[in-house]
Amino acid sequence: MNYGKKKASQKQKKITSKSAMQGKRVGVRLFKAFLLCLVVVAVIGVIGGGIFVKKIIADTPDVSPSDVKPKGFTTFVYADDGSTEIERFVSSGSNRVYKSIDEIPKDLQHAFVAIEDERFYDHNGIDLQGIARAAVVGITSGDFSEGASTITQQLIKNNVFPNFTKEKTFYDRLQRKLQEQYLALQIEKQMDKDEILESYMNTINLGQNSLGVQAAAKRYFNKDVSELTLSECAVIAGITQNPTEYNPITNPEDNQKRRNKVLKNMLEQGYIKQAQYDEAMADDVYARIQTVNSTAGEESPYSYFVDALAEQVMKDLREQLGYTETQAYNAVYSGGLSIYSTQNMGIQQICDEEMNDDANYPGLKEYGLDYALTVTRADGSVENYSSGHIKQYVKNTYGKEQGLLYSSEEEARAMVEEWKTTIAQEGDAYDEVINITPQPQAAVTIIDQSTGQIKAMVGGRGAKSTSLGLNRAYGTGKTGSKRQPGSCFKILASYAPALDACGKTLATVIEDEPYTLKGGQVLRNADGNYRGPVTIRNAIAKSVNVCAVKLSDEITQELGFEYCEKFGISTLVKSKEINGGIYSDLSQTLALGGITDGVYNYEMCAAYATIANGGVYNTPTLYTKILDHDGNVLLEGTGEKRTVLKDSTAALLTSAMQTVVESGTGTACQLPNMPVAGKTGTTTSNKDLWFCGFTPYYTCAVWGGYDDNKECNYDTNFRFRLWKGIMSRVHENLEPKEFAMPSSVEQKTVCSITGKLAVAGNCPAITEYFATDTAPTESCPGHGSTGGNTDDEKTDDPDSGTTTPTTPTDPNSGGTTPPNGGGGGGNTPTPTPPDGGGGGGDTPTPTPPDGGGGGGEGGTTQ
Repeated sequence: MNYGKKKASQKQKKITSKSAMQGKRVGVRLFKAFLLCLVVVAVIGVIGGGIFVKKIIADTPDVSPSDVKPKGFTTFVYADDGSTEIERFVSSGSNRVYKSIDEIPKDLQHAFVAIEDERFYDHNGIDLQGIARAAVVGITSGDFSEGASTITQQLIKNNVFPNFTKEKTFYDRLQRKLQEQYLALQIEKQMDKDEILESYMNTINLGQNSLGVQAAAKRYFNKDVSELTLSECAVIAGITQNPTEYNPITNPEDNQKRRNKVLKNMLEQGYIKQAQYDEAMADDVYARIQTVNSTAGEESPYSYFVDALAEQVMKDLREQLGYTETQAYNAVYSGGLSIYSTQNMGIQQICDEEMNDDANYPGLKEYGLDYALTVTRADGSVENYSSGHIKQYVKNTYGKEQGLLYSSEEEARAMVEEWKTTIAQEGDAYDEVINITPQPQAAVTIIDQSTGQIKAMVGGRGAKSTSLGLNRAYGTGKTGSKRQPGSCFKILASYAPALDACGKTLATVIEDEPYTLKGGQVLRNADGNYRGPVTIRNAIAKSVNVCAVKLSDEITQELGFEYCEKFGISTLVKSKEINGGIYSDLSQTLALGGITDGVYNYEMCAAYATIANGGVYNTPTLYTKILDHDGNVLLEGTGEKRTVLKDSTAALLTSAMQTVVESGTGTACQLPNMPVAGKTGTTTSNKDLWFCGFTPYYTCAVWGGYDDNKECNYDTNFRFRLWKGIMSRVHENLEPKEFAMPSSVEQKTVCSITGKLAVAGNCPAITEYFATDTAPTESCPGHGSTGGNTDDEKTDDPDSGTTTPTTPTDPNSGGTTPPNGGGGGGNTPTPTPPDGGGGGGDTPTPTPPDGGGGGGEGGTTQ
């Protein structure tokens, strides 16, 4: 290296030269400019970031403590004792039972804090230390999955942003996170820590459709949350992070690892001591969980009573409180209501047992098919089929009218498979529902007539397979099963209005004779006999068709129709167009129960309960009161109360219907310790079989028949066995009581031929009850020396329950007969509906193309 003087001088000159100095100045200026740019960029970034954050905060929804409370709660249904739980209504996302912080054990509170948010009691809604820790872990490991959300943030995420999903963009996620943190700060200013923790523990999803800690405690341990042990608390808290992965039923090993971590954290954070930790770790908690799970089983469908209850509550919410259909549904199935029902569990059990006792149906067990199929074809098109298509196939292929009745379940299923081959195509996807029920079917309703409360209801025979399916006992609007009422309607449409408003008495005499109807047909009685002069009492007792229709003609069908509506029958038709024809129940068949759409079982029960209650109608109710989630009364189940009959009329009808049971068509329904009043009803060809009767305590209506309207000619008496079997057990331990006779009724001795005051020795005399305002005052002119009663006292009526002779058939006994199986009954001044004789025999699903028919009431009615 050259260190000479000359070389050094040259180097110095180079460094200090003018050009070199200019280069240095440029470099310094550039560096300063660069630094300035960085500062400017930083300032702009801060300003922009501030604007960005400010905009996000401005878009944040306003929240209050009520907004972060959980939504969707289980509705509880109680029996008439007010304490026995009979059902829970739970829709998806509402299996939640709210518990206050005081009802939740400290161990469970601390378990959640220890595993989810250890600085919960110290931070202000955002855990800055937790955020820093999560950031460090993410930077060092590359895994940014470790969360830093506080319990407050999780509460806001669940209740304010419940629909946010991971599929959102980065900007959306960032926006939601910033809003979540901002709201956490705001909520912490409005709620204390216990309020936040309470809301959180009632909100969280804990697997197995369990929302909140109470639902989880019941699902996994079958106990109230307040009874949980430390080990059980740790199990539940361990589920929170991932309800599927840490499910203690399906993934007990994974949950156990998480539970152990919960206990370890609790120990380290000072919530438990070493001895508690050791005891909890040694607990074989998962064996208990599996035991509880094995007994939980699958959910069974709602009972017929509960189905009807849900329908009535939603109807009342709409009509009385103005709820929409959706609001009413949400209130019942996720509103956390407390519904106090009228159901008596003891009476309900009796009804269930008798309904499903095959001994009540000797020789009567066929199997009815109810079918629905949705086919998705290979090209995406969708086709729907029902029971009617199978029925039509059987009719066309085998010539059988009853295509939905089989001798066994296997035979029914085989026919389904055979029919499916006729519509099958390559690439089909099937979604089918098959219900196979024993036939004939039956329905029963029991009402406490003094209140209108329905105490028990069964809408079908056999195992119930679905909730909210066909209920043969109940219905509102267009739903439910409507059947022809037969001669049970004589009381409502003819005799009640005649006694109540037209001056008739039980001694009024009507000539039982061939009677030509408006259409020219001759009306006959069920047994083919005519009795001559018959008092109204005996016309009721023997169910004389001619007397009921002649009386109806005299008082007018309009008056009978009006009384039926007062009795609560909602299905009557004044005028209705069906397939171009006009139908009306303002006809001579009204008194015989031959009506367009049929009746509901529970409405018939309520109508007879009106008579049993001294003429006062109570709306049939299935609940006494409904409380909202906060315990406020939402609805009172008292229903409408109105006077339909004078108390004297009710007493006279009761007395006459006692004769039905004592010596008329209902002798099979006598009870050993209680008087019974009632009326039988049998439609044309025995397609609908009824007995509506009452005691001084309860009213019970029983219907029997085939869903597909097959004739019940083999045995028409199973309705009586059902009624007596149920009511004899219901009254077994009740104190004997007689029907009360009001002061508005008095006794008189009258002539059975004229109904006037009897002349001793000159009249066939009978002693009868009369309303004081219609009691006879005129004496009979006399008939010479006579004795006995001219009323025909024979009891060989098909409804007597003692003998069942073949019912005579008269081509003129019915009206216009529909082409598809219906049955007009009596005279039908207007055409009979073409698809079923007035709606008798609603089938579970529509039955195209030839309907179900079901018979009106006619010349062969009892």
